[in-house]
Parts: sequence; C-alpha cells; structure tokens
Amino acid sequence: MQKGINAELLIKELEEQINYHSRLYYELDSPIIQDEEYDALFARLVELEREYPQFASPNSPTQRVGGKVSERFEKVRHAVPMDSFGDIFSEEEIYEFVNKIKSEYPDADFTVEKKFDGLSVSLEYENGLFVRGLTRGDGVFGEDVSENVKTIRSVPLKLNSDATVLVRGEVYMPRKVFARLNEKRDANGEKHFANPRNAAAGSLRQLDSRICAERGLEIFVFNLQSAEETLPRHSESLEYLKSLGFTVSDGSRLCHTADEVVEAVRAIGESRPKLPYDTDGAVIKVDSLALRERLGSTANAPRWAIAYKFPAEIAQTKLVDIDVQVGRTGVLTPRAVLEPVRLAGSTVSYATLHNIDFIRERDIRIGDIVRLRKAGDIIPEIISVVTEARTGVESPFEMPDACPSCGERVVRENGEAAVRCINPDCSAQLSRSIIHFVSRSAMNIDNLGESVIEQFIANGLIHSAADLYYLKKEDIASLDRLGEKSAANIINAIDKSREAGLEKLLCGLGIRHIGEKAAQTIASRFGNIQAVMDASVEELLTVDDIGVESAESVVSFFSGEHAKELIKRLLDAGVSGESKEKAQGDALNGMTVVVTGTLPTLKRQEAEALIRLNGGNASGSVSKKTTYLLCGSDAGSKLAKAQALNIPIINEEQFLEMINKN
Repeated sequence: MQKGINAELLIKELEEQINYHSRLYYELDSPIIQDEEYDALFARLVELEREYPQFASPNSPTQRVGGKVSERFEKVRHAVPMDSFGDIFSEEEIYEFVNKIKSEYPDADFTVEKKFDGLSVSLEYENGLFVRGLTRGDGVFGEDVSENVKTIRSVPLKLNSDATVLVRGEVYMPRKVFARLNEKRDANGEKHFANPRNAAAGSLRQLDSRICAERGLEIFVFNLQSAEETLPRHSESLEYLKSLGFTVSDGSRLCHTADEVVEAVRAIGESRPKLPYDTDGAVIKVDSLALRERLGSTANAPRWAIAYKFPAEIAQTKLVDIDVQVGRTGVLTPRAVLEPVRLAGSTVSYATLHNIDFIRERDIRIGDIVRLRKAGDIIPEIISVVTEARTGVESPFEMPDACPSCGERVVRENGEAAVRCINPDCSAQLSRSIIHFVSRSAMNIDNLGESVIEQFIANGLIHSAADLYYLKKEDIASLDRLGEKSAANIINAIDKSREAGLEKLLCGLGIRHIGEKAAQTIASRFGNIQAVMDASVEELLTVDDIGVESAESVVSFFSGEHAKELIKRLLDAGVSGESKEKAQGDALNGMTVVVTGTLPTLKRQEAEALIRLNGGNASGSVSKKTTYLLCGSDAGSKLAKAQALNIPIINEEQFLEMINKN
C-alpha cells in the first residue's frame, strides 16, 4: 500500500515538474533544463503510469504522445461562431478602415497583431481542464480534433486556474520542423508538403493522433471567445490568456491613430524574415469589446476587424548557371545558380528548378534575368523569365546523359518527370541513403548525424549501410571531434539496431515507393527478408495497400546483385531479417479484414496485429477486395459501405473463434 501511495505522489510530482518546465519553454521562452533532462522526466512519468495506471491523470503530459485512431471527425457546432476577417492589401485601405470607425467613435483604439499562416481552432476548457478542440470548419460547425490537439505541447491540458473559457488560436508548424518533415518525406519517397500551412492542416486532420504527435505542431492563442470573467478590452484579454497559461504571440501593439496602426503593420512586415514561423499579414482589431458589439458584423465578416495581407516579395537577378544535384534515390535535380540577391530577409544564391519539364515550360535559359519569390517564405523559386532583357547570348539547358557524381548513365522512365542515376554504387547517393538508413523511421540508430556519416565516408570507413555493423570503436575514436565516449555510444546504438526487425530494415533500405507503412504491411505478410526477396509482383499485390508501382519497385530492387550482397552482409553482421510480428497461424491466409468500431476487449491495434499474425491483411478501408468487416459498437461509414458491398460482417467473438479453431 505504501508503495502505491509513493507512486501516486511521485506521478503527481513529475506531472507538476513537466508542466512547470513546459511553461518556461513555451510561454516564457526561458527554459532552465536541457531537452535531454526534460525527456528523462517524461520517460519516467510514462514508465510509472504504465506500472500504476490507476494513478494516471486524464490531463497528464503523457497524453501528448497520441495513440487514438478515429474513423472520422465528428462535426460540432461552435458555441461562438468563428468568423473570418475581410482582407485588404494596401496601406490606403488601412487608413480607410481605421478612419471610418474613428469618424463615428473618435476614442476608438486598435490592436495590431501578427496574422499567422496556419489553421484556426477553438479550444474549450471547463474548470481549468481541456475539454474539446475544434477546427474552424465553415465557421458554424467545426471538426472535433481533440485527440490531435492534445498532442500539441503548447496547448495547456490544465490551466493555471479553474476557469471555464473558450479561446481561439492558430495551429502552425515552425519552419525548422517543416524543413525536417520534408526531408523525412523525401527519404521515404513521399511527396513534399507545399508549405508549413498545408503541413499543419494535414497533420491536425490525421485520423491517427500518433502521426499528429510526431509532426511538432505549435499554437498561438489570440482571442478569448467567451469566459466567466468580464474584460472590457481585447488587449486586457490577451494578458488574461497569458496568465491562464496560453502561448500568446508577442508583438501585439495598442494603437490610437491610423498612423500608429500603419507603423505597427510595417513593423510586423519587417520582422517576418526573422520569425521562426510563417506570417502572411497583420490583423487590425477594435480594442473595446463593447464597441465591437455595437459595430456588429456583416453576413461574412465582423466590422470591427480587418486582415492586411502582405504582398509576396519578388526579386530580380541573373541566372548564371544551372548545376545538377543527385539525391538519395538517384534523382538528378537541376538547381539555378544565381547572382546573389536579397529576398525576404536573406541573401539568395540558389533556387530550385524541380526537373527538366519545369525548365522547358518556363523557357528558362542560362544567362536569363529571372524573377524570384520564396515559396511559403522559405524556398526560393523562379516564377518567370524577363524575356525582354535577353541579348541572344542565353543558352538552353539540357539534362546530362551521365550522372555528375559517378559518370554512369542516367535514365528517364516513362511517365516520370525525374531523370535518375541507376548506379547503386553512386557516391552522391551513398551519404543520403545511409542518413535515411539510420533515421528514426528506419533503423533508428542514435548518435549518427549527417556530419558523422560524412566523416565516416570521407575516411573510407563505410561504403554501404552494411559497413556500419563492421565498424570498430578504435576506428571511430581516432576521428576528429570523436573520442572514446562518442565511439562507445555509436557502437552501442548500432548494436541495439540489429534487433530492429524486418519492418525497420525494409524501410531503411530506401526502396522507391516503400515508406514506413508499406514496409510494415510487407513485413507482416512475408515474415522474413528472404521471403520478401523471393516474392513476385503478383504475390506482393496480394498485400493490402501495395499497388503495382510499389510491387514492381520491390522486385526490381531485390533483383540487383548490389541489393543481394547488401542483405547478405547485413544478415552476416547479425541484423535481424525477421518480422517483429511472428506468424502464429494461417487461419486468415489470403484474407483482407477491416476493423471498425469499438470492440469489447481488443483494441484496434491488437485486432490488426492478430489479423497479420494469422496470415491476413489488416486494411484501413473497405473495398471489393475485403473478405470480412470486423465490427464493434459505434461503427461508422465502413459498416454502411460493407453492407452496400455485401461483405460478411463478423464480431469479435466470431473473429477469435476463427483464429482459435486454427
């Protein structure tokens, strides 16, 4: 009993510590411990809550890791409608908006705030505890994304008081997080997100909250929608929101005249390049809440606020050359080499050109004067050519016939825009492929950053991913900036990864079109690396969610001598080629089963694991290929679709009986 009491007290103490350090980090921007120390506290809390689940709080910081999977998001009516603001695009329109209100209400004041380029949400709290998070939707109804909102670390799950409030904020993705996400998607052969806003919106609407938790979203709260406490002015409500524990954007300014408003808008514009997140304008609001009531709204927007949108900054410079870079998958990407030019707060010397089709469509030539902008305020891109500035010396660009890194021939496959080097030993691909191999989504080898891998390659220690498992501690310790301790940590991390399993190995091999999910489903179906290597296109197509392109890519990869030698050396080094999910039987062999609703005893993930362990495919969607729908209570659209397609519907008892019979 005493042990339980001590555990309960320790869990509460850890919760308080973690919440305290989160507040220092997110609200006050003044952390006093390192990330590693914070992670250690968090890991200890997770461990204790697993051992003593009866003491875990529903508002524990551990709720932020996600884990719930929804079939769909429920639509909920907003308690306070979430209106959108009208847009203006010139300083003249700012003067017009402010002076029109001042002419009728001379004492009117205005707040000027950053306009964030993200996704608007409302957050509801009862007695200081988080209750619900809704997307803006159409302003009247929003989608309930509460489980995903919980994963955002700057959203307090418990306020600094027992207040009952409804607030509005903007969920966004920091620029550094966005860059890392696209690097990861590139490594997995997935399409890039166009900009941080699209990435944030897509992340917040993931049905699996674990995916959202991995995306590193943040939030700024900018409006008090309703509260028990009455506050006369918006500027005061922002201070109140801060006191409750919300992250409120700095830099809002209280203005008394139109000139002051314009000056504040300009200041936000000047600060944009230095901000770690995207802003696309400034919002001008009447400060008095009583005056807002009198001004009211039109059918589409409030009369007391307006959004000023910054124009996209465009620069002009000369394209002096086009070079070609080789990516991890062998894709050759042309890049514009520019005369350096200042754009959106930074000096730009290069711009992406995507592929040869992009260059031809815009008739971009070496020597051209080009117009640039930053896509999403981050990535420089060429938007047009100043053709009237041509002198006749400009030269068209053609993709090389040979790889600029290894000199081997390159190919362009039918239906693809990309030109690709197909030499598996290409040196330019080696570094990027190993960086992917050790990444968290693949073999998850800690302490192996890009600079360390580059150092290994430069010193001839590794020529393929398999070489990592033959490294000696003394070889690593002798390198610059790496000593005995670092070498020991690297060797330990490499040793640990030997048991990562087939799922991680398949992802780490960097096979085109095979990311984490596809690697998981293939590993579950075939069980070991040899079975995958022997699989035909037809056999791979029996795996749910694996299409022709992915199946052909797997077969093509393993047909090469380079891949066979790589796998042999990995297995010889003790790397596991077995799936973590060992097959228990073949009761569901060749069947595709979809799980929906809440089952009496099994969690969805447990049911899907049992399907795979018994030879079946656990699919996420109902189709004509579905063999059974395993249905629990509160089933949604999947049940209706299965009934329409006359697909057999079974319950948990029937499902377990099918497996146990075998």
